[in-house]
Amino acid sequence: MQIAPSPSAPLDVLGLGNAIVDVLSYASDELVEELGLVKGAMTLVDEERVEYLYRRMGPAREVSGGSCANTMAALAALGARPAYIGRVKDDQLGRVFAHDIRAAGVTFRCRPASDGPATARCLIFVTPDAQRTMQTYLGACVELGPEDVDPELVAAAGILYLEGYLWDRPEAKAACRKASAIAHAHGRQVALTLSDPFCVGRWREEFRELVEREVDILFANEAEIKALYEVGSFDEALQAVRRHVRFAALTRGAKGSVVVRGEEVHVIDAAPVERLVDTTGAGDLYAAGFLYGLTRGLELGACGRLGSRCAAAIIQQFGARAERPLGELVEEPRRA
Repeated sequence: MQIAPSPSAPLDVLGLGNAIVDVLSYASDELVEELGLVKGAMTLVDEERVEYLYRRMGPAREVSGGSCANTMAALAALGARPAYIGRVKDDQLGRVFAHDIRAAGVTFRCRPASDGPATARCLIFVTPDAQRTMQTYLGACVELGPEDVDPELVAAAGILYLEGYLWDRPEAKAACRKASAIAHAHGRQVALTLSDPFCVGRWREEFRELVEREVDILFANEAEIKALYEVGSFDEALQAVRRHVRFAALTRGAKGSVVVRGEEVHVIDAAPVERLVDTTGAGDLYAAGFLYGLTRGLELGACGRLGSRCAAAIIQQFGARAERPLGELVEEPRRA
C-alpha cells in the first residue's frame, strides 16, 4: 500500500532527541575489561567518570550524534529536508555538535545554554568484533524541556520523530507531548522509536498508551517490541502491535525487518554485508531510509528495503555518519 506524505510540509521530518557528541574509538577487548565496562551495553555515567574514560581512549573521532540526530543527518544525506531539536551548552562540544549537524544539511535553530551542565557526550568503544560499548554522559540533555520546542518548526514538518530515551526525564517527556500535540493539530504524523529495551521496561505502560493513542509510526527492534508487550516471541509481539498502531517497522538484525500495517505485512530481507565493521547507528539509519521512503510516497515494502540498505551501508564503516553517498541507495521509483 502506498502511503501519501503529509501535504504542504516545508520540512520532511523534525527530530526531537538527546543532542550528544559521539566520541568513537577502536578498543581492544582487554581495555574494555580493564575499564570495567559492560561490553555491548550503553551505561550512563557522571562527568567525572566520562572525563576519566575519555583520557583512557585511543585516537578518537568526534561527531554530532545521539540516535535521533543520526537519523536526521542520514535523511539529509538521502536528499530529504530534516530539522532537529536538542539541547547543548555553549562550550566546545556544543559548538562541535551545532556545526556538524548543520554541515550535514539539518536545520538546527536551538540556542545553546549559557550555564548548566556541559554538552552531552557518548564515548563509543568499538571492539574488533564490531560491538559498540557506550558510556554516556547526558549533561545538557537533562534540561531539555517544553520551552525548547519551536511550534513553527513542528508545524512545518510532515513527520515528527521522537526518541524514546527522552521518556526518562519529566521535562523532556513534556516536550515530546507538546510537540506531538502541535504536530497532530496541523495534520502531521508522529513517529516514535523505542530506543532501548531497558528504556521500554522503565516506561512500558506509558509507551503502550502512547503507541495506541498518539503514535502513527512505530520503530522498534526485536528486543524492544518483545519488551513492550512482555512476550517471549517476535510473532507474539507482532500480533500485539498490529492492533495498536497505524503501522510499525520492526528490525531483527541479520534476520531483516518486518513492516506491518493491520493485515498488511512485509517481510524484508537484510541487505548484503561484505564486512561487518561497526554496528553503531544501524537502527538509526534504517529509520532514516524508511522515513525518506514515506516522505516520497513509496509503498511500505519499498520503505523497508531502503531502510535495510541504509543500515547495511552504515555497519560496514566506522561510526554513524555515512561515508558513501546514501542517495545511491535510492533505487525504487519515487512513487509506487
